[in-house]
Amino acid sequence: MKIIVRSGDSLWYYSQLFMVPLNLIIDSNPNINPSALQIGQEVQIPGFSIERYPVKRGDTFWKLSAGRHLSADALLLLNQNINPNQLVIGSVINLPKRMIAPSLNRRMNYTFESLQTDLTSLKGVFPFIQINTIGNSVLGKPIQEIKIGTGPKKVQINASFHANEWITTPILMALVNNYLLALTNMRPIRGLDVLPYYQNVSLSIVPMVNPDGVNLVLKGPPAQMRDQVLQINNGSTDFSGWKANIRGVDLNNQYPAKWEVEKERKEEKAPAPRDFPGTAPLTEPEAVAMAEFARENQFDRMLAFHTQGEEFYWGYEGLEPPESQVIADEFERVSGYTSVQYIDSFAGYKDWFVQEFRKPGFTIELGKGINPLPLSQFDEIYEEVLGIFLASLYM
Repeated sequence: MKIIVRSGDSLWYYSQLFMVPLNLIIDSNPNINPSALQIGQEVQIPGFSIERYPVKRGDTFWKLSAGRHLSADALLLLNQNINPNQLVIGSVINLPKRMIAPSLNRRMNYTFESLQTDLTSLKGVFPFIQINTIGNSVLGKPIQEIKIGTGPKKVQINASFHANEWITTPILMALVNNYLLALTNMRPIRGLDVLPYYQNVSLSIVPMVNPDGVNLVLKGPPAQMRDQVLQINNGSTDFSGWKANIRGVDLNNQYPAKWEVEKERKEEKAPAPRDFPGTAPLTEPEAVAMAEFARENQFDRMLAFHTQGEEFYWGYEGLEPPESQVIADEFERVSGYTSVQYIDSFAGYKDWFVQEFRKPGFTIELGKGINPLPLSQFDEIYEEVLGIFLASLYM
């Protein structure tokens, strides 16, 4: 919600007027000096939108503001050219609408285009977040990051490395949406005050690592690669079993963490819907983007959302730090998922992250069943993984 500065206004006053944390307002307006507001400047207030309201008989600014649990000055601020003592029935005024419920339509086949719509929506309501492009897919789709918070601890969470595990993206976006709502409304999640997390943690979210693959599973082959992907898929137009990127390379088998071992024991020796690790490590632009992203940011911990199994993996070759065990125990406690230290698998992003940085890394296998998991599991998975999401911030 955008407002226009009046004489005597301050960001602190706006914080009190709209009951939004001051640091969120400051971070929503990075080009404004909080100590030197100028009359006529435009300021963004996070957590609100503007509702266009036709005046009815008996309406007053004071009555309308009371119904929204706000001061009448909030309406005066949004309607500076209107005389509050001479409201005209049928005339349209601006009302501040506090966002208290999730706004994203996530219980759906969640394509790359769905993500773009939701990113735009989130940035509009929560302008203190940053949306960054960290790389591009084979077909040139941006691989995007949502950055939330300003703290020294750096936490990275990603989803949809595997195409038919696309449900991990809307689950992660639901977690983000509710976290942002909790921040702007100053309300707890599971009894936890989340504002300290915003101040202490820089949270990085990459909701869709493999956008080409996700769209292939949900929308079918793109025209420019139709023949190629049909050949890889043995002529079938059913792509529900496709995990790879659009070139038939499994992005979670692309990392130089005993890649050669994984390559030798994989049955797939050419592009395939799943399990082909490529002809060398880091040949695919999506895998390269995630590796460079991690090197540039030096995250303190990383969580990769996959499906399925209701378990998580956190060790690699004994290179994981002691704190990984502590975090894993908490993840197990809050989710009910089974903690597994080692599995006989290599070349994954978690494996490489632990090897490269000696920091805690986790592969979280959401839900249970046959991929792609049905949307009917959405709510159950969300509740299971919410504890892991929160613990990744407070541990």
